[in-house]
Amino acid sequence: MRALRLWAFSGRTGRRNYFFIGVIAFLLKSNLDRVIATYFFHLHWGLLNYWFPFPLETQPWLLAARDARLGATLLVVSLPFIWLGIAQTVRRLRDCQLPLWLSVLFFVPFVNLVFFGVLCFWPSAWNMSVQEDWGQDTKFVGMKVSQVRAAVLAIVLTAGIGVLAVVLGTQFQGNYGWGLFVGVPLDLGLLSTLIYSWRARRSLGECVIVSVAPIVLLGAGLLLLAFEGVICILMAAPVGLVLSALGGVVGYCVQEGRWILKGRPAMMGLVLMAMPLWMGLDPKTEGEPPLLVVRSSIEINAPPEVVWRRVVSFSEIPEQREWLFHTGIAYPIRATLTGKGAGAVRRCEFSTGAFVEPIEVWDEPRLLRFGVTENPAPMEELTPYHDIEPPHLKGYFVSHEGQFELTQLPGNHTRLVGTTWYTNRIWPSAYWQLWSDHIIHHIHLRVLRHIKAQAEGATKLD
Repeated sequence: MRALRLWAFSGRTGRRNYFFIGVIAFLLKSNLDRVIATYFFHLHWGLLNYWFPFPLETQPWLLAARDARLGATLLVVSLPFIWLGIAQTVRRLRDCQLPLWLSVLFFVPFVNLVFFGVLCFWPSAWNMSVQEDWGQDTKFVGMKVSQVRAAVLAIVLTAGIGVLAVVLGTQFQGNYGWGLFVGVPLDLGLLSTLIYSWRARRSLGECVIVSVAPIVLLGAGLLLLAFEGVICILMAAPVGLVLSALGGVVGYCVQEGRWILKGRPAMMGLVLMAMPLWMGLDPKTEGEPPLLVVRSSIEINAPPEVVWRRVVSFSEIPEQREWLFHTGIAYPIRATLTGKGAGAVRRCEFSTGAFVEPIEVWDEPRLLRFGVTENPAPMEELTPYHDIEPPHLKGYFVSHEGQFELTQLPGNHTRLVGTTWYTNRIWPSAYWQLWSDHIIHHIHLRVLRHIKAQAEGATKLD
């Protein structure tokens, strides 16, 4: 009879029982699904399949017959677990004296994980008042238990909201604008501080730490859920950490104003509404990205005629490369030429594919200018998974034109200048230009140094 009451909507469930019931049910369900998929349908089924069951298709009616049968079977098997989850969530909400309609969050991907974590920490409103439970003086690692709970709740909840915002913005909108890199970290920092200081005033240091932690957890979540690679997360980290800390400072100032404290729920609601608003306005406010240019030069101890032959095409560059290109960023390997003069096609092979470059100006041995009709991916994501393809790898970093300019110097030397014109649709452009200019400069130098070594070697032989 006690087991049957697990599926009852009446009564209450404490946070400890809620945690153990949820974990045990998940372990049973995930292993049951894996056995069904593996031994009956001969398909792989892992944890990520609960969010992306059939990644090649997003429309159920387009699924292959075997995938459709597997999906229907798992849906039927999940019905008692769904009933159990809803019943226990309703009982837990009643125990916390929270609105029962919040149980709809049980069905929202990603948010349901955060929601489960929050309910596992939220104190019971029946055994003691919420204020007494959050204000107890018991110490844990030098901090009050109430502080630890409040901090964990604020960090986990806002990190989950951040993952949801980033996934929706990038995977469905393809949006890498101000809303993602400025609005989200700023709002998360402010929101986490408001949650943390809900029951008591907090110090500036505490507010900043709690505001920064969700960004760290957000990055880890995007990596583990296979949405981003390590390098992209690290490149975005400086902006995210600074802006989330700024949000924490703003949250600290808000809690200092007693008259604002009375309107805390309304302010938190506005912060939550601000994130999708940022994302929605981005495509309408960004406009076309500016055309950027990077120039790099090198002096070569060889005449322009010798250097020219190594410019139009060059043999394979030795495998030794800078540490930058060990991170997955694309690097040049070789260049080949089909034809001669204007209209010829140059192919510059990179580690991720080839740039196709039709020649526009052939002024031997002074200037070689070419357009770019095909761009490979700018990098291979460094990730624990076999292969991921975030939207920003296609069409966000685009090379449009390039050229090599040769100038004869005294002593039969040549100055070789390589130039690339490109656009970068990831915003804020001023920040990301620091990265892209640096990377393109090192790509130039890898090619220029190889041309220098080949040209000078040929001159010595002559």
